[in-house]
Amino acid sequence: MKVNLTHGVPPERLVNWIYFPKSDNAPEHLRKVAGVFIYCEAAIDSSNKKLKSNEVMSIAKENLEQLGFVVEAGSSKVLVPVLFGRNGEVEKSFYADGFNRETKTVLEIEAGRAVDNNQFLKDLFEACMMHDVEYLVIAVRRIYRKRGDFETVIKYFDTLYASRRLHLPLKGIMIIGY
Repeated sequence: MKVNLTHGVPPERLVNWIYFPKSDNAPEHLRKVAGVFIYCEAAIDSSNKKLKSNEVMSIAKENLEQLGFVVEAGSSKVLVPVLFGRNGEVEKSFYADGFNRETKTVLEIEAGRAVDNNQFLKDLFEACMMHDVEYLVIAVRRIYRKRGDFETVIKYFDTLYASRRLHLPLKGIMIIGY
């Protein structure tokens, strides 16, 4: 399934996104990532489906690869370096669901654990530690167990940016609710 990333999307959509900091406009490369989820919304809509994160990834995989992402598939994991040791060897790395080296963007797709286990905060921490990463995209369910996980995650990031107490090494963060 290919997505045409140049056409607009219908005004009423199930997939929504927000970009932080809110004072900046979302870069085009991140809008295209959101476009992939919007294109796949009928297949991944969390108000009707209870997909696991790897199932959502398998639906979006081909289109994400079209954008230049290396994505995890089956047992193959995407490793992003964090620390380098002797002779420049990678000493520590974190797993990511997807990574685009050209746009310096890490992608994490979460399902049920996004809010219940604060997985989105772990995703943020790890992205901040990753070498040569400037952008983070976290895709979370809009609805999980009749709760609005997307809205909950947004409130956390609104608070983080509004408080100005924590300065992140990332240029921007996009939250996608599917």
